[in-house]
Amino acid sequence: MAHQWRGLLREYAERLPLEESDPVVTLLEGGTPLVEAPAISKRVGARVWLKVEGANPTGSFKDRGMTMAVSKIAATDTQMIACASTGNTSASAAAYAVAAGLQCVVILPAGKIAAGKLAQAIMHGARLVQVDGNFDDALRLVRKLTETYPVALVNSVNPYRLQGQKTAAFEIVDALGDAPDIHILPVGNAGNISAYWMGYNEYAGQKAVTTMEESYRNLPAVATHVPQMWGVQAAGAAPFVAGHPIDNPETIATAIRIGFPASWDFASRARDDSKGLITAVPDEEIMRAQQIIAGEAGVFVEPASAASVAGLLRAAEDGRVPRDARIVCTVTGNGLKDTKTALAALPDGGMQAEVVAPDTHEVAELLGLK
Repeated sequence: MAHQWRGLLREYAERLPLEESDPVVTLLEGGTPLVEAPAISKRVGARVWLKVEGANPTGSFKDRGMTMAVSKIAATDTQMIACASTGNTSASAAAYAVAAGLQCVVILPAGKIAAGKLAQAIMHGARLVQVDGNFDDALRLVRKLTETYPVALVNSVNPYRLQGQKTAAFEIVDALGDAPDIHILPVGNAGNISAYWMGYNEYAGQKAVTTMEESYRNLPAVATHVPQMWGVQAAGAAPFVAGHPIDNPETIATAIRIGFPASWDFASRARDDSKGLITAVPDEEIMRAQQIIAGEAGVFVEPASAASVAGLLRAAEDGRVPRDARIVCTVTGNGLKDTKTALAALPDGGMQAEVVAPDTHEVAELLGLK
């Protein structure tokens, strides 16, 4: 009988800081596809796979950390969780709050959230509070709220979030048989690059920068090496590239529109210890990469997700991609979360379908069929 995926907490329980008494709050997240992308491989002269995190229950990688964080909170008396969000975190927090029977509050920048993501949080019953400011302002507010009142924080500064997110690295090694040579992913708040680096090191039997001592277990090594970690930011929101926080970050890729990443130190260590890099690409290249991923790999991702592939394409143009390297690009969220931005980047908004009579011959003539 085929093994049915049980959710990442059960699949990787021995590598996670779970107690027997902890409830498992799951929507069967994880186990996402690792899709080989031959057309993109041909473009860059390497072998490329996409880790499609938009296949998670709420459509983004955030579910990996949320199942872990909410499960630990559900073991306490706390009845309310809160997060600051540019969209995906709010959707995930709201869904897992429902699964755990908790209340959820979302603090978000006014007018800065894609409608699809906001709709998810609303439909899951979250209480929304808009602030006149950016994501960094919202995060400062929610941290103060959760320090002062009986409310639990579920942003990536919650150490259990990164513990859940590291499992994506385990899945990649399990699928490929070893770690890739290079792993590329978008960088916003920088928790994900930190989590992947933690996961790759644990699977290689090495101790990396971690969010808690319990994260390292003396288990047999599965991987023989760790990859270089390449992070990609949007040019208008690139504090790592600038070397300092950005007060007013701007990019069409709303999920990475963050000027002061909460996981700055961890991400810097991941970049430096892996001999990797963090670069930036302009919005135009992000939107071009989104179209390439959809049109050549068959995967529709939101703009921020495409930053990883945009960074890879730019690196290839600059001659920095090793020939025949094995490369994994994480694409972090589903394109259906922000269809407005995707279509706006196309001529006439992508809506160019001609209207014809319901006649087979007329349709065939339109298509040039004989």
